[in-house]
Amino acid sequence: MKDQATPSSTITGQTWDTAAYAANGRFVATLAKGVVELLAPRPGEHILDLGCGDGALTEELADAGAIVTGVDASAAMVEAARARGLRIDHHDATALPYESQFDAVFSNAALHWIRNAPAVLAGVHRALRPGGRFVVEMGGHGNIAAIRVALQAVMAGYGIDAEETAASLFASPAFYSRLLEAAGFRIESIDLIPRPTPLPSGMEVWLNTFRNGVLDRLAGADRAQAVARTLELLRPVLCDSDGNWIADYVRLRFRAIRD
Repeated sequence: MKDQATPSSTITGQTWDTAAYAANGRFVATLAKGVVELLAPRPGEHILDLGCGDGALTEELADAGAIVTGVDASAAMVEAARARGLRIDHHDATALPYESQFDAVFSNAALHWIRNAPAVLAGVHRALRPGGRFVVEMGGHGNIAAIRVALQAVMAGYGIDAEETAASLFASPAFYSRLLEAAGFRIESIDLIPRPTPLPSGMEVWLNTFRNGVLDRLAGADRAQAVARTLELLRPVLCDSDGNWIADYVRLRFRAIRD
């Protein structure tokens, strides 16, 4: 993880500021009630929280009585989660080291940041005990479509491909079903769920929190100008007459079983 914004022509993916995430991204865990219910954690079972971030949701799973291990690729997020007194490992999701250790693997709002899904799914399959469940919510096909189109148009003016830089994977149910089945999972349910999401802190804060991996390619006045132009494009479709911003989220939620 980069600790500060620096122009780059090679870095792709998202970078995380834990303080900004805690202040402006808490809705990610707050809106996870549906996927937690699908997981249905039970006291005493071993659960891996894949892409646990700062541990807010991991803590909730542990409070339900499960024996939870969190794992994240961001050193800063791992540190923040460990500060909650949780057991947290520092590994990339494409290189999980676990072997038949967990009754369930859970992931919320993490797997859309990783394009190499087959490597992730292979590691999850290894980590689960036979019959173990894999329960996920992630960005799905059409997720933040307006935001992505606007940012792509603006960043193109600076010679930057925002979609390639973000390196996200927003899959359809059909596409992800094929990946799951190829990895040895039996799908119990998989759904695409539109979820327009209010942004109390506004779109500018959202962009600087959740698309800073793209915006970090610019510095100073160029970055500020790019954000302003993106807001101008988005205002007619994602901001109401009272100035309230809504992000056009679409979630992919599934439950699958390791046979």
